[in-house]
Amino acid sequence: MNTVRPDHCAIVLLAAGMSVRLGTPKQLLLYRGKSLLRLSIEAALGTGLQPLLVVLGANHKLLENEMKGMEGIRLVMNKEWKEGMAASIRCGVEEALKTKPDLEGLMIMVCDQPYVSTVLLKSIFYAQQNSGMPVVAANYQHHAGVPALFHKSFFNKLMELRGDTGARKLLKENANQVDLVPFPGGGTDIDSREDYLKLNALKEGRKE
Repeated sequence: MNTVRPDHCAIVLLAAGMSVRLGTPKQLLLYRGKSLLRLSIEAALGTGLQPLLVVLGANHKLLENEMKGMEGIRLVMNKEWKEGMAASIRCGVEEALKTKPDLEGLMIMVCDQPYVSTVLLKSIFYAQQNSGMPVVAANYQHHAGVPALFHKSFFNKLMELRGDTGARKLLKENANQVDLVPFPGGGTDIDSREDYLKLNALKEGRKE
């Protein structure tokens, strides 16, 4: 079994995108009184997994200001952010290995999934410990997606990603090596103003 030890597992939070369709940095949109970026970081910090690397690119000054005072995070600048998500994944993996050369696993997450929680992230990690599978991914809308934990045997594959291709490509191509954890709210992400309005309408409906 390729079990990842908790003190040898990093988290990479992808936050470099420009939010073209939205027209404003989605990372700074407020939900439950906090920015999506801050909510994602707090969920990740709650796991105790380190290092936690936040990959920045577009609007990095604004995002850095939002994270002022937050401890336990390491900021990584992706100079090739315009290429797309793959560049941020490569940047995160590379920096994680520099920070911790004996890394055994790495969890990739994004900051526009408002329902990501510490409980979910811990469930993904514990599923990997129980199954020993090379990859454990969140399961929503009949697909495997992020957050997803990759054993070090997949690091080279992550480094080979190019363009606006995220981890889902790897999850699909290697489905027989992927264990799944249900994530009922995983299909809710923010790509447009309509998505954000819908999210807040749902929140009002739930009277949160």
